[in-house]
Amino acid sequence: MPLDPKPADISRIPGALRLYQVSSIITGVFLLLLCAEVYAKFVLGYELEMNGSEGFLALVPRDTVAAINLSTIILIVHGWFYVLYLFADFRLWSLMRWPFPLFVLIALGGVIPTLSFFLEGPMTRRVKRSLAQLEAKKTAEVCS
Repeated sequence: MPLDPKPADISRIPGALRLYQVSSIITGVFLLLLCAEVYAKFVLGYELEMNGSEGFLALVPRDTVAAINLSTIILIVHGWFYVLYLFADFRLWSLMRWPFPLFVLIALGGVIPTLSFFLEGPMTRRVKRSLAQLEAKKTAEVCS
């Protein structure tokens, strides 16, 4: 039997949901950029350089970046946003009191390309539906 959120936590759920929504989109975008960067680096043999001798943005042969290495920056930014995404996932999961496998599934959204985009909508609907049911239950109790 699934557990309902604790009454004291209900007011914190919308903020946790918003953080999850924003972090899932940003993490998903950077994961796609990271996949493109890995493909360019290891298949095509190029890295993305910024403000180098080739201009503002340029693809240069692998391991020849002399200026700002955007390939590395994309990797680092995705990593830090994934940490934020895991925090948002954990916060929403713990407030909603969902089963642990759901936490793992949502966490995979930051490492499996496009999964965060597919999970964000259903998780948002699930949270909103749960909050609406709790509100209806609360209203029914007050009216009785």
